[in-house]
Amino acid sequence: MSFSFSLTDEGLTAERLVLAPWSTDELSAVLDGRRLAHWAEDYPAEGDRVIAGFISERPECLRQTHGQRLIVERKTGLVVGAIGLFWPPADRAIEIGYGIVPSRRGRGYATEATRALAGFVLTAPDVDTVYANVELSNPASRRVLEKAGLRRVSSDAETARYAATAADVLRA
Repeated sequence: MSFSFSLTDEGLTAERLVLAPWSTDELSAVLDGRRLAHWAEDYPAEGDRVIAGFISERPECLRQTHGQRLIVERKTGLVVGAIGLFWPPADRAIEIGYGIVPSRRGRGYATEATRALAGFVLTAPDVDTVYANVELSNPASRRVLEKAGLRRVSSDAETARYAATAADVLRA
C-alpha cells in the first residue's frame, strides 16, 4: 500500500478512504440511535458512540481542521469507523484514536487512516509527535500502530504507548 493523502473539500483523502468531518446530522443520528443510509450495516460501534458523546460536549471539534473524523470507504461511500485527534496538543504531542466496524476489519483501513491522519497532523506547526495508548491485550491495534509508523515508547502492566514523528510515519 502506498502512502499519500490530500486535503480536499470531502475531507482528508487517502488511497481507499476519506476521513470526513462529522456533520451535525451524523452526530445527532449516532447520539439518538438513528440509522443513516450511508453507514455500513454495523456502524456505529460502541466506540463511535463514545466519540459522538465527546464531540457533543465539545462542539468546537466539528470546526477543527485537526479533530474528529469519520472513516468513509471511497469505493462505496459508506461510513466504516471513526478516527480523531484529541486537540489541543500538549508539549507538542497529540493523541490519536481510531476504530473500524467489525465488518471492515482486516482490510488495512485502520492503518491507512492512522497513517493519513498522523501524517496530516504532523504538518501542523505546533505538533512534533503523534501518540496512541493501547491495551496490551489488543494485539491487532498494536500491529495497526506499528504498520502506521508508530513505535512503542513505553508500557506498564496493561497499556503501551506508541509514538511517531513525521520521519517515522514517512518511513513506514
